[in-house]
Amino acid sequence: MFLLSLKSLKGKFILLMAVVIAAIIVCAVLSDKEPSSDEPVTDVNAIDYSASTQTEQLEFIAQLGYTVNTEPDSVEEVIIPEEFDDLYTQYNEMQKQADLDLSRYKGCNAKKWTYTVTDYPGYENRDCIKINLLVYSGRIIGGDICSVELDGFMNPLV
Repeated sequence: MFLLSLKSLKGKFILLMAVVIAAIIVCAVLSDKEPSSDEPVTDVNAIDYSASTQTEQLEFIAQLGYTVNTEPDSVEEVIIPEEFDDLYTQYNEMQKQADLDLSRYKGCNAKKWTYTVTDYPGYENRDCIKINLLVYSGRIIGGDICSVELDGFMNPLV
């Protein structure tokens, strides 16, 4: 005959649950949790690439340290090509210098917003310096700062 005392099991079960709960609490308090790739990393100096509105675009440009005319010079629909030619490959290499990569957006439609920079060092109060922002789904995915003069230049955003 087999006899089992429920009172004895109930006490042991409660004790076991208390130990498990205490262990979970200790682990939660002591863990140095690394953020997963889905969690945003908060950094005071991090650049916000949001560009859903024109105001967010102007705030992004201000984060880079530039002042622009508040109205864009142009807004164009562009298609990031499925296959990059040499010119687009070079342009994407420049994007990578700013921790951006257009290869993730091959075949996508984006908008190119162009603003005139009014305070670019050495070109203050001239209208030849432009900033181009490539925007996809409310985020800046690429762009450049360039001079439209004959002997101009093109630099990454950051």
